[in-house]
Amino acid sequence: MSTVSNVASQAASPAAAGSTTSSTTAAGAAGSAASQQIAGNFDTFLQLLTTQLQNQDPLSPMDSNSFTQELVEFSSVEQQIDMNTNMQTLISMQQTTEATSAMQLVGSNVTISGNSSALSNATNTPASWSLTTTTPATANVTITSAAGTTAYTGTVALNAGTQAYSWSGQGNNGQTWPDGTYTISINATGANGQPVTVTTQTQGTVTGVNLSSTPPTLTVNGQSVQISQITSITNGSQSGLSSLNSTINTLNTNLSNLSKLL
Repeated sequence: MSTVSNVASQAASPAAAGSTTSSTTAAGAAGSAASQQIAGNFDTFLQLLTTQLQNQDPLSPMDSNSFTQELVEFSSVEQQIDMNTNMQTLISMQQTTEATSAMQLVGSNVTISGNSSALSNATNTPASWSLTTTTPATANVTITSAAGTTAYTGTVALNAGTQAYSWSGQGNNGQTWPDGTYTISINATGANGQPVTVTTQTQGTVTGVNLSSTPPTLTVNGQSVQISQITSITNGSQSGLSSLNSTINTLNTNLSNLSKLL
């Protein structure tokens, strides 16, 4: 039965390829090709089996358990290919739902966790952040440009809780920095000199959605923002964010359940 075993082994390999391909389209094509190949291999298997049965030694007949095992192997591979195809269909449906939910957030004013903010001299809009700490602290502030150049350094006293911090674009030497995205970094200490953790958030309007990423990302103040970075919405579709987060959680649960079956 060595020849028959080789045929079954060849049939198993396309299923593995289909299950590891990252692209949904490519994986779907691989699954279809795998189904076609296993069908062809199964026909070859039956032909070989029939030939072996016809030419077996009557005094030493073939062990029925051997080719029965081959039939079971083909059936298992076929089921795995079908399962992989169903998983790709599920992923495609979930991605469509994610994209629809994300587009509902366009036009919403959101608060996101992060340390980058946009400066616009043309509209007199300073770069602004919300700084949060649990205890009063003295903070050394450093603001850098997108190129990594230090634009401003200074010191600010922070109270316990959340407070606003803005930078007009004026550097330490009096020069006005151009419009762009600037990043703030903070090194804070408490009254006894102990380090104090300061979290930063920024506000902005969702102006676009990138549907080519998985999950979709939002454009806020010209920056690409992950859905998970949004902490609140001051107007617009709060339900859209809840729906999207729910969809992502459902996708992760379904994928986890399916992976247990593979």
